[in-house]
Amino acid sequence: MKKVYIYAASLVFALAAAQLQAQDRKQPLSGPVPTVHVGQPTSFVLKNGLKVLVVPNHKLPQVSYMLTIDNPLVVEGDKAGVTSILSEVLGNQTKKMSKEQFNDEIDFLGANVRFSAGGAFASGLSKYNETILGLLADGALNSVITQEEFDKAKAQVIESLKTSEKSVSAVAGRVEDALLYGKNTAAGEFETEATVSNVTLADVQEYYAKYFAPNNAYLVVVGDVDYKKTEKAVKSLFNNWKKSTTTFTEGTTNKNVAATQIDFVNMPNAVQSEIALVNEVNLKMTDSDYFAALLANQILGGGGEGRLFLNLREAHGWTYGAYSSISTARKYPGKFRASASVRNVVTDSAVTEFIKEINLMRTTLVKDDELKMAKAKYIGNFVMEIQKPETVARYALNKELHQLPADFYENYIKSINAVTPQDIQKAAQKYFLNDNMRIVIVGKGADVVPALEGLQKPMFFYDKEANAVEKPVFKKEVPAGVTVQTVLANYIQAIGGDAKVKAVKSLMITSEAEVQGMKLEMVNKVKDGFLSSEQKMMGAVMSKQVITPKVGYSVIQGQKAEITGEELKEAQAEATPFSELKANATAVLTGIESINGVDAYGVKVGNTTSYYDTATGLKVAVVQEVEQMGQKMQQVVNYSDYKEVKGIKFPFVQSMNVGIEIEMKIKEVKVNEGVSDADFK
Repeated sequence: MKKVYIYAASLVFALAAAQLQAQDRKQPLSGPVPTVHVGQPTSFVLKNGLKVLVVPNHKLPQVSYMLTIDNPLVVEGDKAGVTSILSEVLGNQTKKMSKEQFNDEIDFLGANVRFSAGGAFASGLSKYNETILGLLADGALNSVITQEEFDKAKAQVIESLKTSEKSVSAVAGRVEDALLYGKNTAAGEFETEATVSNVTLADVQEYYAKYFAPNNAYLVVVGDVDYKKTEKAVKSLFNNWKKSTTTFTEGTTNKNVAATQIDFVNMPNAVQSEIALVNEVNLKMTDSDYFAALLANQILGGGGEGRLFLNLREAHGWTYGAYSSISTARKYPGKFRASASVRNVVTDSAVTEFIKEINLMRTTLVKDDELKMAKAKYIGNFVMEIQKPETVARYALNKELHQLPADFYENYIKSINAVTPQDIQKAAQKYFLNDNMRIVIVGKGADVVPALEGLQKPMFFYDKEANAVEKPVFKKEVPAGVTVQTVLANYIQAIGGDAKVKAVKSLMITSEAEVQGMKLEMVNKVKDGFLSSEQKMMGAVMSKQVITPKVGYSVIQGQKAEITGEELKEAQAEATPFSELKANATAVLTGIESINGVDAYGVKVGNTTSYYDTATGLKVAVVQEVEQMGQKMQQVVNYSDYKEVKGIKFPFVQSMNVGIEIEMKIKEVKVNEGVSDADFK
């Protein structure tokens, strides 16, 4: 029954890809450069150290409050996860109000109030400004963290981590920072199920008491407010916020590597390779080459018009997008990063193209039209963003945190326009460290490592928690006597035995999943030679596929398309309750691979490889090579949680990653009932 789930994955992937294409449309060039006036804050400091910045803006009857706790970074160590849990429970209940009362008050005002371990934010109509500020202060300063709320938040964090363990992109993100900065540093550490499990209610309460304090805090007020009234309100609400006596130890991070190296993490379930070329940078907003660095990055990989995108996607068709970014250094070093998700077979070629494009930025002057486009995009975005109150608040805070000149943002456009091609090249040479990069790759080692070794760069291997490991054994020898036939026979025996499986004439399987907050429902019906699969999103039929011995078709949002050729033949081969009962002369035993931590035999038929646990005989995954939107890629369905229905075991959880994680859970299995000829019309 693998085929029907791949149809669902294709639908979601197409939707996600369409959204991505919309985001990547090229930006138009801007018109005449406007004059920008950024509101200047008036500030005062409370005795407890809280610094308050007020930026009046009377254009709209709105106000926003942004509270930022700007402590030095704290290493959470074997209890990494304290801040995540605190962010979930903060502001749920206070000493003055229950959770229900607090939320009802926010809803009544039509306000937006949220909290995190790093501060709080509130916004709403200015006529309620003092009430909204009071709610923010109450939630931030008087939160009551109960055991019930703690247990709920902890369970949510752990559940999220369990899901992310299967995500190649999530693993890539955490390993990247752990290797770049050091996994035992505040900048490089990450949460695991084990570290979150170590966290207690007392740990969260202690962190709140020690670190959620006014010593290093800023409150930025932007909107339709009166300065004097705001000052009075802030003082009455925050004057009694007590200072913390906590001291901080300055941490250190890793340095850049002496020579560019490949750091590889093997994830056999990876359908694509996650590639990131990274190095630390000591770029500050006050540096004379700050704007040159921004524009250099924009030209290299800042969007759909960037060189990386034009090369890896437009010219080669290897990825849906290739980008770069650069961040500033303050509490810890900043980072230059160039990245993409690419097909396994072109992983080494993509790395070569990344290196080539970065080297070109360092050795040649950029073209005038590239620079003009980059400047236009930055200026256009700046002019649009400056209209937003939250942007004004962020800029006011930036001036404090980064010690910027008072006219930094008034001169922003002027500074952008002053950058020359020579400035771009110098910035690229300084910050894009072509010879001192970590090339962090997470992917299927069996498919990509041999080619990567041909790049002649030092290569190191790590596990999913950034621990150094020996080079894995990607494929093992198949024991004598094991054949396609024995593997499939073992599978039939494992799920119930030959007699019971052959007695199944039809199946009806109903499954559900949550996709980006929406409910996806699937009803699959199959009997020998016939298959029907219907997908609903939020109760509405999104697509349907029907396969018969003679024809096949799909209907997507009312548009019918015939299924023909090899695609039809492969679908017809799967139009049976258990395709393993039918011997396929073209089936090939590919070897033994590690799939989700277990050794599994691979059986390949056409473009599809099914994997069977060498120990239990159960099917653990199916990998299919497909082409979507001009891109060749692999789709993987993982099978788990086998349960027995009428003497036969079915995998009640089937998960896949198609840019997002989808976990289909079977709600009902009907054996030899619920299926009729009318289902295949």
